[in-house]
Amino acid sequence: MNATTKKSLNIAPANIADYRRLAEKRLPRQLFDYIDGGSYQELSLQNNTNAFDQVLLRQRILRDVANIDTSTELFGNKLAMPVILAPVGLAGSYACRGEIQALTAAQQHNIPFCLSTVSICSLEELHHKTNAEFWFQLYVIRDRSYAIKLLKRAKEAGCTTLILTVDLPVLGERYRDIRNGLSSDPNLWGSIKRGLDIAIHPRWLWNVAIKGKPLVFGNLTDAVPDARSLNDFKAWVDNQFDASMTWQDIHWIRDHWQGNLILKGIMDIDDAQQAVKIGADAIVVSNHGGRQLDGVPATITVLPEIAKVVDQHCKLLVDGGIRSGLDVFKALALGADACLLGRAWAYALAADGETGVSNMLNIINNELNVAMALTGINKIGNINSNVLYKR
Repeated sequence: MNATTKKSLNIAPANIADYRRLAEKRLPRQLFDYIDGGSYQELSLQNNTNAFDQVLLRQRILRDVANIDTSTELFGNKLAMPVILAPVGLAGSYACRGEIQALTAAQQHNIPFCLSTVSICSLEELHHKTNAEFWFQLYVIRDRSYAIKLLKRAKEAGCTTLILTVDLPVLGERYRDIRNGLSSDPNLWGSIKRGLDIAIHPRWLWNVAIKGKPLVFGNLTDAVPDARSLNDFKAWVDNQFDASMTWQDIHWIRDHWQGNLILKGIMDIDDAQQAVKIGADAIVVSNHGGRQLDGVPATITVLPEIAKVVDQHCKLLVDGGIRSGLDVFKALALGADACLLGRAWAYALAADGETGVSNMLNIINNELNVAMALTGINKIGNINSNVLYKR
């Protein structure tokens, strides 16, 4: 770490990149790489962020932008801004009971939070500790009876919106996780290195590993009753990804879920059309943050053509590479109704818990305000392709 980087870690975070640097400093390498990494050569991961640089805006002047309104409506609920905290696995290992801290921040900012199936905190813990409404994310898993049980628990916890992740028939090959032992059994030297890595992060060791116990997948404790570590849970989860999943499984989910249904992992116009046909309430244009198939286009690149296919038949959401309020603005201009943030809130949570997530959302909102003002837009509903610079 050079002197410039060391100095930057001591200043107040001004953007998501600052929170990323703080997260890298405060987390053991294994956990930071899990948040930060992608699959294979991480080309899709890079594409997601780089593509936003190619979207240019029209700067407009002398328009009344004294009263900017960033609010929007989704599924009958008014949101303070078109942003959702996406499902992120293992969040409770980044900060003490991290999912609760993130949900609390989201509630304060009046935006949705979605709990991952592989969260540390369970559905019931979030419901009892916060009494706040939240979304739930589910994989299509082999054990259909357990999937039904999870859907029932989500309903009992007050969830009215389900995100079904459909781009995980198999797990993408993630080189960072292999190298640091997260997705493989480390040898003796690997175990020693991991132990030393944890030892040089005493703040994480005390606040998370000790005070944040139990570090287990809270939603899956009865599925793996003999589990002694996260690796035991991971073995069960990895075996549950269902490569035989088809569109018929979506009908099966519909039979057991009466709330809003969102399909996450759409990158093709034919798949978008099929999602509309089966009656999805929303789709998420997503390549899993570059963590599944490498070498695919950025989500922001395929968003406009999918927007034409969807054509208001369902809500259109997008994730991948969104690191600022300016990126949110660009995504809306290209057809999205709202954006999901994943790494952005994970970095902030690891850096400073609930306070970090809350401040990160303030940054996103402020940047969105500025983007709207300098393009002459005062309402979210007025953002469209006309704000883009046509080369």
